[in-house]
Amino acid sequence: MSSKVLVLPGDGIGPEIVDEALKVLEALDTGADARFEIERAPIGGEAIDACGVPLPEPTLERSRVCDAILLGAVGGPRWDGLAREIRPERGLLALRAELGVFANLRPAIAYPQLADASTLKADVVRGLDVLIVRELTGGIYFGRPRGIRAREDGCREGFNTLVYAEDEIERVCRAAFDAARRRSGRVCSVDKANVLEASELWREVATQVAEEYDDVELSHMYVDNAAMQLVRAPKQFDVIVTSNMFGDILSDLASMLTGSIGMLPSASLDASGKGLYEPIHGAAPDIVGRGVANPLATILSAAMMLRYSLDAADLADRIERAVASVLDRGLRTPDIESPGTTVVGTREMGDAVAAAL
Repeated sequence: MSSKVLVLPGDGIGPEIVDEALKVLEALDTGADARFEIERAPIGGEAIDACGVPLPEPTLERSRVCDAILLGAVGGPRWDGLAREIRPERGLLALRAELGVFANLRPAIAYPQLADASTLKADVVRGLDVLIVRELTGGIYFGRPRGIRAREDGCREGFNTLVYAEDEIERVCRAAFDAARRRSGRVCSVDKANVLEASELWREVATQVAEEYDDVELSHMYVDNAAMQLVRAPKQFDVIVTSNMFGDILSDLASMLTGSIGMLPSASLDASGKGLYEPIHGAAPDIVGRGVANPLATILSAAMMLRYSLDAADLADRIERAVASVLDRGLRTPDIESPGTTVVGTREMGDAVAAAL
């Protein structure tokens, strides 16, 4: 196969970790099993420095014609003083909206080799395999009106609007139910229906969608309880489907169950399966250039890209087995080190995964 992959290294540690994922893809690029046409483009702060905007039109045009997109990270303190509408994060939000990648799949898998790296007891997380399906292009992050205004008494107030339409809820719920069919057949819909009208509609639509999936069990949970349950007994969950903001928070919480946010990949899919793939962590400006960033989330994001967008599940399996074998050897970046393991840097970890292939 020949696949066009658009690479958006972005800011902070983005270029460092993306380079290691590309190294792994290159190890797969034999010409017989796989062929990748790699093209790079700027986004976020890198694009602001080069073009004055966080999402240049040429980057957007290339994203529309490629088969899949691999992203590093965006943002950093050097751009915090800019107007909100042109900050690096706005470029990523705009890209997601323009591409219509509404379903964000965030697996949280506790590798047995890393059970001791979790902040929870090993027996609580060992064997954990949860998929969080986050609605990505709606909700309070995109709702209008929004802004900061002065009241009549001179006090300023900030305001955001939480809006969800039936079709937005329905399509992300279908993505979650379809995913559950390939797993253990259980979906937990997380909302705040006891106080939010948008969540009342969310629960109603999720229940309606469930009627079409008699082989999938649906449950409901308020988001505050879901956060508590993820810490108390995380293995009770199979697939969690939730709104944009709730999913953002819960998936970061789930990352710490696995030992490090540096281990969690993600896929953001449109209706046809085209996707934007990225680690769930940020640009980590405090460790840029030190060679200590964990590239495994980005490497595993590349595996998800192969599985969901490039129709190459066998190659995705190979990458995931290579990551597991490297962990079996005791190699660890600083964020997942434990007694008796060997600490390596970003480049060494990428080398090890590529060699394992």
